[in-house]
Amino acid sequence: MRNKKVMVCDDDRGILDLIELIMEDAGFSVISEINSLHAISRIEQEKPDLLILDIWMPVLSGDQVLKSIKDSSSIVNLPVIMYSASTEGEGIAKAAGADDYIAKPFDLDELVDKVNRLMV
Repeated sequence: MRNKKVMVCDDDRGILDLIELIMEDAGFSVISEINSLHAISRIEQEKPDLLILDIWMPVLSGDQVLKSIKDSSSIVNLPVIMYSASTEGEGIAKAAGADDYIAKPFDLDELVDKVNRLMV
């Protein structure tokens, strides 16, 4: 898993910092993006191996970001794990085409396990 790059997109700096620490501790390099409007350009620039994406964000929601990823010809086969505190989160993630979903508050070990599973 060394040298694998994970991008995290969330408008909450606290969550962003927490996931960044957990992923770095698990041996990944991490790219953080707090503004969902910049997510696509950052993905094209940084070429992460996986995206961890919040569903509820202002301006551009996670499912809108994922739709843009799916419509993009320059971003191919990017695994995406979505998360949310919403009870509808899993349905939204599934409908958007996410590879996996985790409910907030999430178990950090479960998040690392899901990332490792999708990184093969």
